[in-house]
Amino acid sequence: MTKSESVREVLDELLKGRGDETIVNYIRALLEDEHFEFGEDGDEAFEQLGPFLTEGGCVDNEDEAECVCRELTARLRPARDGAAEGSAADFRALASGPVTLASADTRELLLAETSYRHMIQTPFGKLPEVTDRDRSKIERRAAKEEESARKAMLARQSQARTAIKGDCPVIVRDVGGGGAKDLHLDNFSVSNGGKDLIKDASVSLAFNRRYGLIGRNGTGKTSFLRALSHREIPGVPSNCQVLHVEQEIVGDDSTVIQAVLECDQERLALLREEASLLAQLNGGEGVEEEERAGGGVGGVVVVDGKGGKDAKSSKDGKGGAKNSASSSSSSASATTTTATTTKAPLDEAAAAALTARLTQVYKRMQDIDADGAEARAAQILSGLSFTPEMQAKPTKEFSGGWRMRVALARALFVEPDLLLLDEPTNHLDLHAVLWLEDYLLRWPKTLLVVSHAREFLNAVATDILHLQACKVIAYRGNYDVFEKTMAERLRNAAKAAEASEAKRKHVQSFIDRFRFNAKRASLVQSRIKALERMAEVEVLEADPDYVFSFPEPESAPPPPIIGFNDVSFGYPGGPTLFKKLNFGLDMDSRLAIVGANGIGKSTLLKLISGHLTAAEGHVFRNPKVRLATFSQHHVDGMDMALSPLQLMQRTYRAAKEPQLRGHLSSFGVPQDLAQQPMYTLSGGQKSRVAFAKLTFTKPHILLLDEPSNHLDIDAVNALIEGLATFKGGVLMVSHDQYLIEATVDELWVCDNGEVAPFHGTFEEYKRKLRAEAKA
Repeated sequence: MTKSESVREVLDELLKGRGDETIVNYIRALLEDEHFEFGEDGDEAFEQLGPFLTEGGCVDNEDEAECVCRELTARLRPARDGAAEGSAADFRALASGPVTLASADTRELLLAETSYRHMIQTPFGKLPEVTDRDRSKIERRAAKEEESARKAMLARQSQARTAIKGDCPVIVRDVGGGGAKDLHLDNFSVSNGGKDLIKDASVSLAFNRRYGLIGRNGTGKTSFLRALSHREIPGVPSNCQVLHVEQEIVGDDSTVIQAVLECDQERLALLREEASLLAQLNGGEGVEEEERAGGGVGGVVVVDGKGGKDAKSSKDGKGGAKNSASSSSSSASATTTTATTTKAPLDEAAAAALTARLTQVYKRMQDIDADGAEARAAQILSGLSFTPEMQAKPTKEFSGGWRMRVALARALFVEPDLLLLDEPTNHLDLHAVLWLEDYLLRWPKTLLVVSHAREFLNAVATDILHLQACKVIAYRGNYDVFEKTMAERLRNAAKAAEASEAKRKHVQSFIDRFRFNAKRASLVQSRIKALERMAEVEVLEADPDYVFSFPEPESAPPPPIIGFNDVSFGYPGGPTLFKKLNFGLDMDSRLAIVGANGIGKSTLLKLISGHLTAAEGHVFRNPKVRLATFSQHHVDGMDMALSPLQLMQRTYRAAKEPQLRGHLSSFGVPQDLAQQPMYTLSGGQKSRVAFAKLTFTKPHILLLDEPSNHLDIDAVNALIEGLATFKGGVLMVSHDQYLIEATVDELWVCDNGEVAPFHGTFEEYKRKLRAEAKA
C-alpha cells in the first residue's frame, strides 16, 4: 500500500465523507509532504490543519478537529518514521560531499560548494528562444488588450459626459413655500463602479452655511457632489434647486455676457413679451414679424431663449425696461415701414387689455430686478477677470479654462439653493481667487465646495466635512480649526483606547486568577458580564503619510545654468509679452512667479525650457542641464487607456519594471494604482503619476506650472516636504499661498512685459492686489 493511498484511506475513515472536496485534497497534500510536522500528541498538526477542518465543514467543532489531528498523528507518523529509519541517512547530503573550511581557501570554491544548485530537483535545461512568430503573437495580444482597454475608456468617458451634460442653468423663483431650508441627508451611500465610497453616512447642511468638503484623492468627493446634483441621495426636497459646476460650457456664437444672462429665462420672456405688446400697441406686425425683424430686447436679446441671435448692446449697458421699450418701439416702427401689409388699428377694449398686460409685465420686471440683471452679470464676469471686451466675444473663442469660468459665473448669477463647487480655484488666477473669496463670504444660501486650497477654505468655509474611511464627519470652523480639532480628537481617541485596553486587561487578569476559585465564583461571573458589557472604543486612525521623493540630481553642471539676455517675445500676430528680460537660474534658485492670467507666466516657463524660441535676445542653457516641466494641463499628454506602469514603460523603454514601480511608489502611486488604467484615477492621482514621469531622469531644475492643482491637502504637504529636500532648483507658477510660503525664497511678479522681484511676503502681495482692486 502506497503512502498516498494510506493517507487517503485514513482521512476517508476519520472524516466519513464530510467537508469540501477541495479542502480535503489540500489537507491530504499537506499530510503527504515528508516535511509535515505532527508535533507531540498532534499539537502542531492541529495548529496547521485545525482551521481548515472546522471552516471546511469536515468537523463540527474545534474539539473534534483536535481529536482528528491526534488520530492522524497516531496512525500516520509511525509509518513515516519507519520509512525514514530504513533510509541510508536522515539528512540531506551535499552532492559534492562535506564542505571542509580548511580547504576552502578561495571564494570560487565556497561558491561552488554552497550554491545549492544541486538541490534543484528538475533541471530546466536551455530555455527555447523566442521566435519572430512568437514575438509577433505577443505583440498582437498586447495590442488587442490595449485596444480593449481603450474602448472601455471611451465608453466610460462617453457615459460620464452624458451623465454630467446639462442644459443651461435657469433662475428659479417663487417655487414652494416657506419653512426650513436645511437639508438632512440620512443613512445614504455612494458608490462608483461597484466600489463603496461612502457608506451609511448622515450629513446635515444648514441654510446660509458654507461647507468645505475635504478628503484624500479618490475617496469620492466628486462622486458625492454628483450624486447630490442628480438627487440620488434621499433628503433633497423637490423645491430645492441644486446646481453643480462640473464642466465648462459649450462654446458657440453667443457672447460671454449673453451666456450668463440667458440663465434668467423669465426675464428674457418678459422682455420679449414687452417688445411684442409695444409693437401691437404701436400698430406693429405682432410677435412673429417682430422677431423676424430682429427687434431689440433690453440690449441683449435671445430670440429662441437658448443662445440664438443677439442684438447689439444698448449704449448705457443697463438693459432696463425703459431702454427695451424705446428699442422695441423703434424696431416695431421699422417693421411697420418695411412690411407689405399692416394690421388694422386696435379698438379701445383691445388696447386697454394690452396696456393692462404691459403694466403687469413692467411690475414683474421690477420685482425681479430686470434692470440690474445685466449689470450684475457683468460684475460677476469682471470679478472672474473678464474685461468688457472679452465679455462681448463669442464663447467659442475661449479655451476650456475660460469657459469653465463662464460656467462658474452662470452658477453665481443663478444663486441656487444649494451650490456645489468642485475645485473652483483651479482655473483662476490670484486676482480672481481673492474676488471669489469675497463674493462667497456674502453668499446668501447654502454652499458646498470641494477644495484643497488651505487659504481658500480658511477664508470661505464655516464648516468642514471630512470624508474618510467611507464616512463623512462634520466639524465647525474653517480648515485651521478642523486641523486642530482633528489632531485633538486623534489624541483623545488614542488615550481612550489605551484606557479601555488597560481596564480590559485588569478585569481579564482578575477573571484568569480566580476563575477556578469557588469562593469567588460570583465575583468572577460579575466581572465576566462587566467585560461583555464594556463598550468597544472607536479607534481613529490617521491617513498614512504621502511621500514625494524627488531623486537627487547627478553630476550638477557648473554655473551659469540658464541665463536670459535682453530677451523679448510675442506670439505671431499678437502683442509683445516680454521686453528685455535679464535674469539667471541655478541649482539654488527657489522662485515663484505670480501675476494675472494671460500675462505670460506659462509662456515664460516654455521660454526657459526651450519649447519656445525668443524673438529677440539670447537664452543660454548649459548643455548638460536637465529640466523637468510640470504643466497644469499635464493630463493632455498622457494616454488615459494605459496604466501608470505602462505609461512609464512606454516613456523609458530601457528601464526595468522593478525600477519603474519603485519610482512610482516614491510619489504615492502604490502597486495597485500602478496597474489601473489612467482614466480610472482621480485628478490628484494623475498628478502624482505626472510627477513620477517627469522626475525619472533626475532633473537639475523643476519648472512647475500650478503643481498643487488637483492634489489633496496631504499630497500638497508631501510635495512641500519633497521640494524642501530636493537638491536642485525650483521655479513655479502658482497661486497657492501655503505652497509658495513653504517652498520658495523669492516672489517674481509678471506684469507689463516685465518680470521683477517683489520685495515682500505673499500676504503683502495679496494686500497690494486688494488695494488695487478697490482703487
